Amino acid sequence: MDYLYQNGYSQNRELSWLRFNDRVLSEAMDESVPLLERLKFIAIFSSNLDEFFMIRVGSLFDILHGDPDMIDSKSGMTPRQQLDHIFETVRPLYRKQEALFSEVEQQLRLHDICCLGYKELAKNERACVKQYYEASIAPVLSPQIVDVQHPFPHLANKVIHIGVMLKHKNREIFGVIPLPDALPDVFYLPGSEIRYLHTASIILEYADKLFHPYEVLEKVIFTVTRNADVNPDDDIFADETDFRQRMKKVLNRRSRLAPVRLELSHKISASFAVYLKEKLNLADNQIYTTSAPLKMGYVYGLISKVPKGKRDALVYPPFTPVWPVSIRRGESMLHQIERGDILLSYPYESMEPFLHLLKEASTDPSVISIKITIYRLAGKAKLVEHLCNAAENGKSVTVLIELRARFDEQNNIDWSERLEEAGCNILYGFDSFKVHSKVCLITRKVRSGVQYITQVGTGNYNENTAKLYTDLSLMTANQQIGQDAAAFFKNLSIGNLYGEYHTLLVAPVTLKSTLLKLMDEEIAKGENGRIVVKINSMTDAELIAKLSEASCAGVKITMVIRGICCLLPGIPGRTENIRISSIVGRYLEHSRIYCFGTGREEKMYISSADFMTRNTERRVEVACPIYDSRVREKIHQILEAEEYDTLKARVLQPDGTYVQKDPMRSPLDSQQFLMEDAERRQGTEQRAERKSSSLGQAFQKLRELLGRRS
Repeated sequence: MDYLYQNGYSQNRELSWLRFNDRVLSEAMDESVPLLERLKFIAIFSSNLDEFFMIRVGSLFDILHGDPDMIDSKSGMTPRQQLDHIFETVRPLYRKQEALFSEVEQQLRLHDICCLGYKELAKNERACVKQYYEASIAPVLSPQIVDVQHPFPHLANKVIHIGVMLKHKNREIFGVIPLPDALPDVFYLPGSEIRYLHTASIILEYADKLFHPYEVLEKVIFTVTRNADVNPDDDIFADETDFRQRMKKVLNRRSRLAPVRLELSHKISASFAVYLKEKLNLADNQIYTTSAPLKMGYVYGLISKVPKGKRDALVYPPFTPVWPVSIRRGESMLHQIERGDILLSYPYESMEPFLHLLKEASTDPSVISIKITIYRLAGKAKLVEHLCNAAENGKSVTVLIELRARFDEQNNIDWSERLEEAGCNILYGFDSFKVHSKVCLITRKVRSGVQYITQVGTGNYNENTAKLYTDLSLMTANQQIGQDAAAFFKNLSIGNLYGEYHTLLVAPVTLKSTLLKLMDEEIAKGENGRIVVKINSMTDAELIAKLSEASCAGVKITMVIRGICCLLPGIPGRTENIRISSIVGRYLEHSRIYCFGTGREEKMYISSADFMTRNTERRVEVACPIYDSRVREKIHQILEAEEYDTLKARVLQPDGTYVQKDPMRSPLDSQQFLMEDAERRQGTEQRAERKSSSLGQAFQKLRELLGRRS
C-alpha cells in the first residue's frame, strides 16, 4: 500500500515510543506523586530504555546491515536516519532523568533516605565499608587486564563493569572488573537511618588496590547494552531438537550479540573513549554519560527497607483489589457463570474469582478437560498449582505455553517442566508465530452432552501484574464462544493457523479483516458512525489508513493509546475527526477494547491484540465479543472514566507531542476514581480522608453521570 508518510498523518514508531517513555519520566516530575513512587517512575523509565535499545535499536541495526535502503512506511526514513534521530532524541532524556534523579534523591534525604558517594562517608562508616569490601566483595571479584596474553573480554549485556586505564612501564593498559551477580546492587550502612552506597561505587574506590602494582590513570563505571533481538529465522531455530533446548540456546546467544550502547558514570578522556569505541565498535552518538545509576532495579528493594510508618507517606496509599460484589463467595463459580457472564476488571477487582474457578474445575467430577494459553506467569503461581492438581485428578489438561515471551523465556521454560511433570499436555505453539492470546476453556460433561465455560482476557495470567496492570477478564457460559474456543485449541494442537470461527476474532486469520469490515460499516454511516478503541500501541498501516478513511467520512473516533501511536490525529482532511489520548499513572494501562457503533447496534470486543502488524499478522491473538448488557455497561463506565480523566491523560497533538487536557475542567484521575468506585461498591469507607474536596467533587460528578447509565 502507499507509504503513510506521504499522506502526512503518521509518525515514526520509535520516536513515538520515546515520547511515551518521556511521559513515564514526567510522572517523576509530578509533585503530587509520592517521593518513592517518583523514584520508581525513574527506574521504570530506565528499564524501558534498556529494553528499547536491546530490541528496537538492535532490530534497526539488523535491518541496517541487511537492507540499508529500506524505507519506514510511517516516516520515510532509512534505518540509519531512524537511528540517528533516536540517538539525538535520547540524549536530552538522559539529562532530564539525571536532573530528576538528583532532585528526588535530595528530597529523600529530608526523610533520612540517603544515596551516598564514598566521599560523603564519616570515618566510622568508611571503616564499615572497608570491612564489607574485604570480607564480601574482594573475594568474588575477577579483575582482568587486556594485553597480548589477555584478550579483550566479553562484556555481558547490562552488567555493571568498572573500567580502568592503567599505566605500567610507560605503557597504558585497559583493566576491567565485572560486578558479579552474587553481589547486591547496593550496600546498606548499619543504623536507624537508611544510608546506602552502590556496590559499584565501592569497587570503583578500591580499584587502585585491585590493580596494584599498576598505576590507575582514570576509572569509570560503565555498562554495555547489546542487541537482544534474536531473529526467529536464524539457524538456531532450524534445530530439530526439543523446543525447550532451542530456547535455552537462544538465551545464551542473546547475551553475546553486538553492542548498541555504552553508558558511562562520568566523562572520560578522549583516548579512553576512543579505546572503548574501537573495542565495542560503537559511534560517538551511541555513548551516553549520566550521573544517575546505570541500573535501577535496587529501587524496589529500597522501598521495602523503609519503615512502614515512614513509607506510608512516601508511597501510594495501599490498595487491595476487591472481591467483586456481583460474585458470591462460597458459591460455585461454575454455577454463577452459568447464570450470566462475569467480567473482572484488574487491578480494581481481584483475580481470585478466576483462580477459584480453576481450583473448582480441578476437582469437579463433571469437568473433563481444561485448556489454556499462557504467555507470562508470576514467579509463584497458584494457577499452575490448580492446573497440576487437575491433571493429577485425572482431568485432561492442555497448556500451550509460549517460550518466546521476551525476557520471560527462562521462567516459562521452568513452568513448562513443572506442568509436564504433573501430567499436563504441553504445547509450544508455532515456529514463526508467537501465541499471545489469553484463553482458557473448561469442558464439562452434562446430561445434554458437553458444556463449555470460557475465559478470555486482555492480559496475562500473571498474579502479580494483575495487581499492577489494568486488564479485563471475561468468564462466560456462552456456548457459541465455547465452541469457537474448542475449535481454537484443536487448531493449535494440530498446528493449524487458519481455522474457521463464528464469534471469536482470531489473528492471523480473521481479526484484522473483521476490524477493517467493522470500520467500513461505520464509514457507511458517515457522521453517524462511531469508533471507540482502547489499546497499548498502534503501528498497523492498513488499520491506520482505514481510520483515516473513516475520519474523512465523518466518523467520530475516540482512542486511548497508552504507548506507541504512529497515527497523528487532527490533521485537516485526513484525521480531523480522530481524538487520541494516553494515560500514564499508578497502574500500567493494558486492556484492549474495540467498540463500533452506538446503542443496541454497537459491537464490542475485548482482546489480547494491539493494532500492531506483529499482533494482527504475526501472532496468534483472540478478540471476544461482549454480549451481556451488564458487562457492556461496566466496560462503558471504564471508557467514560478515562474520557473524563484530566490529571493523568494527555492528548496527542498533530505534531506528535502530548498536552494536558483542558485545565479548566474538574480534576479527575480515572484510575483513582475506579479504585474508589470498586471500594464503594464493596461498601468500604477507606477513601474519603485521603482526597481533596475538589477531587472528591469531580468523583461525585462522574459517579452521578455514570449512575444515570446504570
